[in-house]
Amino acid sequence: MALLESFNQSLFLLINATPASAPFSIQLATFIARDVMRLLPVLLFALWLWGRPALRDTILKALLFTGAALLGNWLIGLVWPHPRPFAVPIGYTFLAHDATPSFPSNHGTIFAMMALCWWFSPARGWGWLLAVAGTAVAWSRVFLGVHFPLDMLGALLVSIAWYAALSPAWARYGAALTGMAELLYRRLLAKPISQGLIRR
Repeated sequence: MALLESFNQSLFLLINATPASAPFSIQLATFIARDVMRLLPVLLFALWLWGRPALRDTILKALLFTGAALLGNWLIGLVWPHPRPFAVPIGYTFLAHDATPSFPSNHGTIFAMMALCWWFSPARGWGWLLAVAGTAVAWSRVFLGVHFPLDMLGALLVSIAWYAALSPAWARYGAALTGMAELLYRRLLAKPISQGLIRR
């Protein structure tokens, strides 16, 4: 474990920004680390309302799987509260963050799980896009000093494990859950649907 932690810290120092780093790179990383995540709910909301109805199964699956994975992260943090770099302390920090457990990264988990769900869907292209965005977010949060590299690798592995564990249940109950969600959606938004403003 000590050797792995040493490797983790050494890799972190190779990626982490310093006061000598270009201001533009820090500004770009800050935008990616803080704001790209905010586009995810907008994307899912837009796809549900105006995308192909066949994709709603994937939208609901991605939301539920991600929620389960984040609950898992919380439990891991309770059992093994690995400190963030600035709590060690090591390196430089350019993004304000609470000293919550760093492993595995919630941001990394969200993007990894979303990418997995969309990769194994009728719209695989969204999976590629989310994987690229997630990689950028992972780099930015290490670069800015709020995560270690293995926090991001851990997020990917946790997401793969949760996806594999939950997929059999989704294959059995997913269609029914999606049907119930669509029924509720059509009842709550019957008027804009009838006016053609959003898809049925």
